[in-house]
Amino acid sequence: MDRKLKRWELALMFGLLIAVAAGSWLGREQGELADSVIRFHVIANSDSREDQALKLAVRDRVLAQAETLYPENATLEEARTALEGHLNALAAAGRAVVEEQGYDYPVSAQLTDCWFPTKEYEGFALPAGNYTALRVTIGEGKGQNWWCVAFPPLCLGAASETVDQALEAGHFTPDQGALVTGDGEGYVLKFKAMELLGELQGLLSS
Repeated sequence: MDRKLKRWELALMFGLLIAVAAGSWLGREQGELADSVIRFHVIANSDSREDQALKLAVRDRVLAQAETLYPENATLEEARTALEGHLNALAAAGRAVVEEQGYDYPVSAQLTDCWFPTKEYEGFALPAGNYTALRVTIGEGKGQNWWCVAFPPLCLGAASETVDQALEAGHFTPDQGALVTGDGEGYVLKFKAMELLGELQGLLSS
């Protein structure tokens, strides 16, 4: 039966259209940023104080090893190739720390795609979404994890780049630099919207 749409029905339809359009735009923006970075993800054996401290020691050793692998002025693909070709060496660096501290946990390293929540760091932040990550798992991998950015090398100790340096090197576009540093309006709302979008997509795909 034909009938005129009620005002609330029109508002609902309009809201859904806006949500779909905004979701597409936010997803594209996050996706373009994700295509420019390789995250770093370390998972502890457990949440015990000892295993959490061990996780940080493994993190430091693996990051120190990673910073020696990138060619000078490396591109994202060169960095990915370097990491892929040295996963065994990175895992061995982590295992060496484990053994030095008197444990016998296995350590694995892999490049994988995984979802990250919004995360703030000193001077920048990354929105929630799917990213390629260098993942290091210690033992059973049932503890809290630690994550940052393996490339551009924003978390590699003395070799760390700032976001400005990453921009100068061409790792980020100006828009991406503004996004991660919050240079503009709607920074918090935009990141929260990206996180909610990721959670919604996860629910729909489950």
